Amino acid sequence: MFAQSIDSVVEFCTEQNHNKEAPNLQNQRCNLRSTWEVIRDSEDFKKTTPMKTQPPKPTFSLLQIGQRIVCLVLDKSGSMKTGDRLNRLNQAGKLFLLQTVEQGTWVGMVTFDSAAHVQSELIQINGGTDRDTLTRRLPTVAAGGTSICSGLRLAFTVIKKKYPTDGSEIVLLTDGEDKTISGCFKEVKERKVIIHTVALGSTAAGELEELSKMTGGLQTYASDHAQNNGLIDAFGALSSGNGAVSQSSIQLESKGLTLQNSQWMNGTVIVDSTVGKDTLFLVTWTTQPPQILLWDPSGKRQDGFLVDTNTKMAYLQIPGTAEVGIWKYSLQTSSQTLTLTVTSRASSATLPPITVTSKMNKDTGKFPSPMIVYANIRQGALPILRASVTALIESVSGKTVTLELLDNGAGADVTKDDGVYSRYFTAYDTNGRYSVKVWVLGVINTARSGVIPQQNGALYIPGWIENGEIKWNPPRPEINETDFQDKQVRFSRAFLGGSFVASNVPKAPLPDLFPPCQITDLKAKIQGDNLINLTWTAPGDDYDHGTAHKYIIRISTSILELRDKFDDSLQVNTTDLIPKEATSEEVFAFKPENITFENGTDLFIAVQAVDKANLKSEISNIARVSLFIPPQTPPEIPSPDGSSVPCPEININSTIPGIHILKIMWKWLGELQLSVALH
Repeated sequence: MFAQSIDSVVEFCTEQNHNKEAPNLQNQRCNLRSTWEVIRDSEDFKKTTPMKTQPPKPTFSLLQIGQRIVCLVLDKSGSMKTGDRLNRLNQAGKLFLLQTVEQGTWVGMVTFDSAAHVQSELIQINGGTDRDTLTRRLPTVAAGGTSICSGLRLAFTVIKKKYPTDGSEIVLLTDGEDKTISGCFKEVKERKVIIHTVALGSTAAGELEELSKMTGGLQTYASDHAQNNGLIDAFGALSSGNGAVSQSSIQLESKGLTLQNSQWMNGTVIVDSTVGKDTLFLVTWTTQPPQILLWDPSGKRQDGFLVDTNTKMAYLQIPGTAEVGIWKYSLQTSSQTLTLTVTSRASSATLPPITVTSKMNKDTGKFPSPMIVYANIRQGALPILRASVTALIESVSGKTVTLELLDNGAGADVTKDDGVYSRYFTAYDTNGRYSVKVWVLGVINTARSGVIPQQNGALYIPGWIENGEIKWNPPRPEINETDFQDKQVRFSRAFLGGSFVASNVPKAPLPDLFPPCQITDLKAKIQGDNLINLTWTAPGDDYDHGTAHKYIIRISTSILELRDKFDDSLQVNTTDLIPKEATSEEVFAFKPENITFENGTDLFIAVQAVDKANLKSEISNIARVSLFIPPQTPPEIPSPDGSSVPCPEININSTIPGIHILKIMWKWLGELQLSVALH
């Protein structure tokens, strides 16, 4: 366990023996419920049938990472002529083969229409020649029907000629429907192959996600809007999850734009010190080659782009390690759509690169249930804090919603400053697939963890009790801001976070069925003798978006009554409390009225947000304050040697939920502040 001071767990607490008043995270995060109640109410538990016999004896298998085996299974049916899909497949496939897939990987290729065809047996990628050989095998002609199972079965055959299918990968791309696709589900399970699916366009088979789900693969969706660069992003996200991080392809930029009348597409790309090896600049277009200008951080223009007019793309591989700094680009063209993609690898095998991973909380969203977007930003094991993180969510209709993801410990975010940024998504547009893409920008001081890097995951414990005596650990080192000045890093990243499928979305205008999100960071402390100061992060009108209409604050001397009978508890006057915009800090002070609040009183406080449609949030976490008036300071007692024995002067300084902060004044030691947990 991360809290090594806690005794081993031998059983879960239940409704009968759970301490609902303990000031711990279990009560704060789980609404005072016991561990067994939480387990019992989970979806996994409800869907599991209890065992009626003794569990079997455990077996152990020793596994090690082997060679990566990948077979591309690509749709070349007649529908791939639509919207330049086949050409976009070639652009994305070339990026995958030239850059994304790692050295040493075995790659094969199968295409399918009404039947399946072997484009390439497995080839091990040992250099540029092998990569070029595979890119020449990408399909160039589209015709026929769609038989997905034929493509999968032929891919199994290609893989089995050299390796078992167990643990191998298939990248399946299709834009068509196939009513017979479920006919090979059983065989797919038996082969134990990992299938990554790429759904292209609005008519791709609805069963694709089931293939990814049953095999543990990545599911992605790309629309026909070329400026969103979805297809290239989907193939760029297919790096190995098991290989060395230093060999993985990292996407620094992914941007597209439709230009008119010789406009310019200008921008910058940051190459930070953790990347730079095998840096590739890739430009695509829809009608004719644009003018491409690229300058490195020293201002030197970079020429030498290799132009492929057939595939409508140009790329430049920077030799060696790219120069650290800001690279500038300018693209000019007539009326057409351009995209720019920049990828790189770690600059060193010993320096962990800054990486981004993103996902949704579930694969399907059923209106009006909200989805949650997560982005995890790290350098090795250390979280990256204070980054600017933006999610772009594109629906099957082409509408794109922009979300700023936050690491503030409020709303959808569980823990503040852990490097995981999140936000609720409620802006449903239509039924069908949605793609998720994340942009990250790190500025000065962004890549600095807010804690001293730990060598392990153990929680720092100030002390422990041994035979009734308190034993103290050395104090935790203070953070010196200047220690990080030479570690400041500027960086940019783009990452495709997969896709999800929405259902039950009504026609516009959508009804307001989203309440404000629950307040989870309510804190309270006493000011003066009887003034209570509250702080929390503002929710929104729809979860953590917009502005709530009003707040309801209630208090009680019983934590259980406040939880179970919130509407019957004493309400605080909040006439002057006007909600701020979501994610803002709220501050509110009040004097307890019509309730006993005297020396020794514990007072519990909770908040509920209400929107314009009178939809109410869940009750917030319950904050607790205690009023303690210390007795008069006793006179100093002379010691036998004539000196005075110091007497501490103790008083409550402030309180937060579940923690009392005591300030102890020793006349000869100075000031010492202790945190005392109440049980």
